[in-house]
Amino acid sequence: MRKKLVAGLLALAMTATVGITAVAATVHYNDSSVTGGSAAWQAWTANWDEIATDYTQVSIAPGEDETELNFAWYSLKTDEEATPVVHFGTSEGKMKTFEGVAGDVDPSLTDNVQYEFNRVKVTGIRPGTTYYYTVEKNGVETEPEVFYARDVEETKILYVGDPQIGASKGQPQNGEALKAESGAANTAARNDGFAWNRTLETAFAQTPDINFVISAGDQVNKTGKPKEEEYAAYLFPKALKTVPVATTIGNHDSLNADYAYHFYNPNPTDNGVTEAGGDYYYSYGDGLFIVLNTNNYNVAEHADTIKEAVESDPNAAWRVVTIHQDIYGSGLDHSDTDGMILRTQLTPVFDSYDIDVVLQGHDHTYSRTKMLYGDGKVHSGYEFRLNEDGSDYDWEHAFNITNGQSIPLAPEDGDEEGAAALAAFQADNNCYTIENTVGNTVVDPKGILYMTANSASGSKYYELIGTQQDYVANRSQNWLPSYSIITMTEDTFQIDTYQILDNGSTEKIDDTFTIVKTK
Repeated sequence: MRKKLVAGLLALAMTATVGITAVAATVHYNDSSVTGGSAAWQAWTANWDEIATDYTQVSIAPGEDETELNFAWYSLKTDEEATPVVHFGTSEGKMKTFEGVAGDVDPSLTDNVQYEFNRVKVTGIRPGTTYYYTVEKNGVETEPEVFYARDVEETKILYVGDPQIGASKGQPQNGEALKAESGAANTAARNDGFAWNRTLETAFAQTPDINFVISAGDQVNKTGKPKEEEYAAYLFPKALKTVPVATTIGNHDSLNADYAYHFYNPNPTDNGVTEAGGDYYYSYGDGLFIVLNTNNYNVAEHADTIKEAVESDPNAAWRVVTIHQDIYGSGLDHSDTDGMILRTQLTPVFDSYDIDVVLQGHDHTYSRTKMLYGDGKVHSGYEFRLNEDGSDYDWEHAFNITNGQSIPLAPEDGDEEGAAALAAFQADNNCYTIENTVGNTVVDPKGILYMTANSASGSKYYELIGTQQDYVANRSQNWLPSYSIITMTEDTFQIDTYQILDNGSTEKIDDTFTIVKTK
């Protein structure tokens, strides 16, 4: 379905900027061998064999609030018991020991080599303090890393979308096509891992006081298949060792357990569960953050998660939801088809719980909506289903959950019934009201802001839909990696969005947008 939707536009001749190659057969992407600079790229490729085969990289997720952290990592399974231990303190010589739990990793995901996952919660963290930590891998303590527990009076959040390490497969680089094989032979992961690290280094150099990172999903690419070299490249960057990352389960993450092994999310629920895990939430500074696995289409369960989260922190100044699928986006590949699949159901739920901002991914384009709320009318509900062998989602059809109607999202020529069903589906999704606001600072709005992040690594980009939707305030597709910096205080929520040029400098692609609360 994706190829059908983009084939016509991508067949048009386009002028490629340096390092961003337009390929008619597939999609635009970032060629790291060009944008990275020869010295940095050569160093990365020289170490790729080691990076790609080290499945034991440490991930840090937020804890239940800013006083906690959740650590996770793999260790080889040996005759000795696993040692899920983190040493954490304000100096290398003064660390407290925190113990956790361990369990077996499915060996079919790790080249039939047996690993164990380790999970440890660290508590008692004081914002505004620099810490050091080590972890134990089979009883061997790693070299100390620095962790920055930033002040929370003004919280800085790096918001990124779809690193999707390995998605540049099939693209030309240095005269040959990138491949998505296993281990070090996954040259697409090598390409995208470098670009992902470059984006993080750029963002942290520009904004050194970032408190934490929000990733809107699709950390990796191989849906339902072993992909440890992609996770190794995703987790490798030094920046991810210094702050926590709140990851979202994207469709490429959702269909096996490797995501759940690699990330120890706070307040996990039994709602929205796929093989990768389910919904979770956490508080940080003045915000309550709710992360939904929208690859599970049971909206009643997602509503239960939001209710539980709100009850856990009813006085949070801001309520922020992260989902992968962009129910209000502007990309050609998803926004008017599978991206909006849950729009009719989630919009009234978000309204009822006074959600302020929804952060999205999936569309590999950037967009910012106007302030939106539901139209108060009754609409049908829709979902996706897995294909026959369960290896991926059936991207060709949406299903009406009330009557079971199958809706083709790219009807064949002459399929009048299918075209009518698609038109009715799209019309039913006009379920929103646009709030009348002026300018880029809104005060005490009724509506919700929906953001869609472009690819942070540049592993894959999509075209914008031909006609900008009426709900979109601004959008961009310049075939460059981008990211947003969110600045949150008790009464303001501000977003600035940047793209990274081929020479490594940054420029804004949208005006600063600010929500102000006076009550």
